[in-house]
Amino acid sequence: MKVLIVLAHPEPQSFNGAMFNSAAAAFKAMGHEVKTSDLYGMKFNPVSDRNNFTSVKNPDYLKLQLEEMHASEVKGFAPDIEEELQKLEWCDLMIWQFPLWWFGLPAILKGWADRVLAMGRTYGGGKVYDKGVFAGKLAMLSLTTGGPESSYEKDGFNGDIYGVLRPIHRGILEFTGFKVLAPHIIYSPARMTDEVREEIIEKYSVRLKNIENEKPIIVGAY
Repeated sequence: MKVLIVLAHPEPQSFNGAMFNSAAAAFKAMGHEVKTSDLYGMKFNPVSDRNNFTSVKNPDYLKLQLEEMHASEVKGFAPDIEEELQKLEWCDLMIWQFPLWWFGLPAILKGWADRVLAMGRTYGGGKVYDKGVFAGKLAMLSLTTGGPESSYEKDGFNGDIYGVLRPIHRGILEFTGFKVLAPHIIYSPARMTDEVREEIIEKYSVRLKNIENEKPIIVGAY
């Protein structure tokens, strides 16, 4: 299996960093191929503008989707975008590792999605959802929260975590054709002891050993 793991956390020694490193190590130990994108480590630029392209369709007015479609036709994506696109096209499984910030993705990861998931190359022309460009591939969100699990239950303080994640699951991953696996959520790791965090990482490695056999969730059901 070919695995792409994308990390969005500014601190390499963070729990998210540990989850990222352990996942990469676990997959490699099983003989899988692994590629990574440590967005902060790469100093990835999350701002979507003309720097996305080496080509130009309309120099007088920037419409990103038009420029994306043109770049898809003439191989006109900037090198940093092209590199990430090739990783996406290469992988069988993509994992995003990130802390949940303001009920969503960290800006650097959202910017990665904005820039890399380009029209013409990753969706468009009827190639969405079941007929999406990435049909046959799997995706999983692995994330941490600041609040406890009770805060993210259906009747909890913040509401159902699956509702919080639905725009990502449905509007980004499923939209481009990925089948979505159940998210791997670690609630409030900052309040745990080192021993508990180590146990959690061990359990994560166990899940990853059998991840190829997991069935996708039905996002529309929640």
